[in-house]
Amino acid sequence: MSAEDPAAAFRIEARELLDQVEQALLDLTHRLDDLTLVDAVFRGLHTLKGSGAMFGFDALAAFTHHIESAFDRVRKGRARATLELVATVLAARDHMRALVEGDAVPREGEAILARLAAAVDGPAAEPVVPTQSAVPMASAAGWHLSFRLPREALVHGINALALLDELRALGDCSLVGRRDTIPPLDQLAERECHVTWDVTLRGDVPRAAIDDVFLFVLDDMELSVAPLARLDPTSTAAEAGAGVDAAGEAGRADADRPAPDTFGARQAARVAQGELVRVPAARLDALMDRVGELVIAQSRLSQLAGDRHDLPLRSVAEEIERLAAELRDTMMLLRMVPVASLFGRFRRLVHDLARETGKAIALETAGESTEIDKSVGERLFDPLVHILRNACDHGLERPDERVALGKAATGTVRLAAHQAGGAAMITISDDGRGVSRARVRAKAEASGLVAPGEVLTDADLLALIFHPGFSTAATVTSLSGRGVGMDVVKREIERLRGTIELVSTEGVGTTITLRIPLTLAIIDGLLVRVGAARYVIPLAAVEECLELSVEEDQRSLGRSLITLRDRLVPFLRLRELFATGGEPDPYQKIVVVSTGRERVGLAVDQIIGSHQTVVKALSPFHRGVGTFSGATILGDGAVALILDVAQLVARGQQAEAMEQAA
Repeated sequence: MSAEDPAAAFRIEARELLDQVEQALLDLTHRLDDLTLVDAVFRGLHTLKGSGAMFGFDALAAFTHHIESAFDRVRKGRARATLELVATVLAARDHMRALVEGDAVPREGEAILARLAAAVDGPAAEPVVPTQSAVPMASAAGWHLSFRLPREALVHGINALALLDELRALGDCSLVGRRDTIPPLDQLAERECHVTWDVTLRGDVPRAAIDDVFLFVLDDMELSVAPLARLDPTSTAAEAGAGVDAAGEAGRADADRPAPDTFGARQAARVAQGELVRVPAARLDALMDRVGELVIAQSRLSQLAGDRHDLPLRSVAEEIERLAAELRDTMMLLRMVPVASLFGRFRRLVHDLARETGKAIALETAGESTEIDKSVGERLFDPLVHILRNACDHGLERPDERVALGKAATGTVRLAAHQAGGAAMITISDDGRGVSRARVRAKAEASGLVAPGEVLTDADLLALIFHPGFSTAATVTSLSGRGVGMDVVKREIERLRGTIELVSTEGVGTTITLRIPLTLAIIDGLLVRVGAARYVIPLAAVEECLELSVEEDQRSLGRSLITLRDRLVPFLRLRELFATGGEPDPYQKIVVVSTGRERVGLAVDQIIGSHQTVVKALSPFHRGVGTFSGATILGDGAVALILDVAQLVARGQQAEAMEQAA
């Protein structure tokens, strides 16, 4: 995006505004009488309408005006916020997003406006009372205001005189400008606003009308509002004047002492926001590619320096290695985003699924501060959508069924995340009916996946759910039941070099755990040699390394087991698995890795050492092998394949099972 493209800049800000409106609407579904949320929706719609008209998005501005007017009625107590109204405005939000992107269907907008009119022009609504901190709605005597606009108000085009005119239009108004907040002339910036105003507003004026005047600067300004003392007919004029002065002094004191949870916090947040820079994702990707090439070049330099007895060259190589590592770590941090940005997108999905299925569903989230690479988060979205759809459609029972089973009428779906070493663990759980083993087995036998009477472990039986085309749904719905989804989920998770695990208890619920690497671009790896070829094992999966002596090697022939701290650990002979040929080294090494559920050893000829691994994608032909997740370029220009530990272990276990069967 270039600076000369204002329409592109508006689209970015419009998407953010629409996301904020959506989150406020979803919160409103749980607190329909919360006027703070109503104001937040109205403010977002009003800003979107004004900005759209400014940048030439006339259709967007015209459509948003109708939605804004509806919420203005709710805000002023002339209509009631209902679930149907919220659902209609959510649909309108989607249409506004389409208008921003330029792919809207006009008839959809007309249908939404018809629904909106029915939702708002229903039975007469009683005035809505806010559920949060109560504020005085009106005062017969009036109000005393002390306010100071944001310092950058003039830069942002805020007309202070127009705000004062709006206040004067509300009633009998007297204004006094205070100059004690204006800095000396030599420190005065001509584009900054420093004046503080004291306003006495007499009359029966609702407090909400005052907030409306400052609607778009309320979050960033200093504002103190105090009701004037009501005039007692039996009191003297002097007493009344003293009461007014006292209220004015109280207002002045409040204005001079910003509340820590309002103005001070907003100032700090604004300073923090000023340090942020919006950068297109494509530029970050390009920078990541350059950092990867730098890491490869640094590896080459280190190898050349190691082959020569040149101390100055080695010193420079070590310095470049340190700087490259720091640059890599900094770049990785730039690409990390909290999963809250991913989890937040599912609130709308669960809301729509609840309406479509007729179920009461609550979405709970935990660990939203866990960070993952942005590219990982993007590729996780579709698998999580499949899992959540299944949880809401298949897993959760209908409210009447839940009540009959002694459960709460509202089903719960929980999304949680936490970091475990170099991986992120994401769990999706529900408190529904769980997986019926009998139905899974019956479907598997009917499909020919399992022979009648064949003995399967519980894990193997549940793993059948991830088989392509497998579905236990009794009926096909618009959400699921066609036998596609879970196999796609498993395939996509494996492409991310992750693992998926399913645990379910009938009548209690189901939990699916995803183990995903934090990043896919540059990883720390352990470089090993098997025969003449070199391979990289992701360091996050490595637990320990040990030596396999000749005696232990001969003793373990035929069973591939070693004793590690009084526990038997199976291991795979990579020489045999890769059919390298030749004689193994006298002292082989075993790298113990973890696949999430079990520990397995990988027998290699030599452990070369740690290696900063720049992951390169494999060709479609090599990707089909399944044992490797990528490749990297070593310092000498040779290519080393990156082992996919989970796939490798599964392949080894399959080969062992075939040998035993033979």
